[in-house]
Amino acid sequence: MEAQCLPAALALVAGGGAGLSPEKRAALGLSLPLLQRDYRFERVWFWGCIQGVRGAYYIAEGFGPNRAAHRRRLYSFNCLDWSLLTPATREMVARAQLLTGRFQGDPSFEYNFAEINAEAAELLFDRDTEPVMKEEARLIATIELIDKAVGIVPRGAFVKTPLGSVRENRHFEGLSLVEAKKLSSYFHFTEPVNLKNKTLLEKADLDPSTDFLDSLEHDIPQGSWSVQLEKGGAVVVLRSLLWLGLTFYHVPMTKQYGYIYFGTGEKNLDLPFML
Repeated sequence: MEAQCLPAALALVAGGGAGLSPEKRAALGLSLPLLQRDYRFERVWFWGCIQGVRGAYYIAEGFGPNRAAHRRRLYSFNCLDWSLLTPATREMVARAQLLTGRFQGDPSFEYNFAEINAEAAELLFDRDTEPVMKEEARLIATIELIDKAVGIVPRGAFVKTPLGSVRENRHFEGLSLVEAKKLSSYFHFTEPVNLKNKTLLEKADLDPSTDFLDSLEHDIPQGSWSVQLEKGGAVVVLRSLLWLGLTFYHVPMTKQYGYIYFGTGEKNLDLPFML
């Protein structure tokens, strides 16, 4: 969620247990504007927190003018001092998906695949390299996985220019209350997959400037999102049941929206059996 509206946004998602101490809020209020200045970001989002056994990782994301371009991510233990994370790679993501259990809260901690899954270690690692993965790499991959799976925005909040770049839609004034309660009104803010498989006839009904992302209505498994009205019906809140801890909010008829993650960084693999 946007750094500048963080205090108000946290109040809107507090019903799901998401929250920060007054000290952490004050620290973010000081450090995030400095991040934006020092790294020359056009926008800075506070992404959330992954809770480890011995400590928590607080995550921030920085964006340039093109929102579809690679976003830069940073982590902190105290919300004041930030360390830049390297971009996630396919190999990094593949390895991280084999790991289970809590984060330790130590970026230098090493996971030994030979002890966890010997067969996977033989496939993923060369014979000359030790089958280990540092927690910092797992952190990078997990943030990428969560963003791709459940990082969402309202329909119309962003537009795609004829040159292919994605910009904030200055004319977006929020969804109506009726539309805000529909899963089809929210898009995954990542490279579309289902949209590419649509027929030309199906695409004919879409506006290419705003409908260039995948909507949530076809997410698998069905029922992986909880849609609720809170604050007396003034706020629409979506919670992911696949990545427990991801909360999205939108105030209908306004530009206020965003998502935040407060969890352990573990995917709910039991969800298909729970629905």
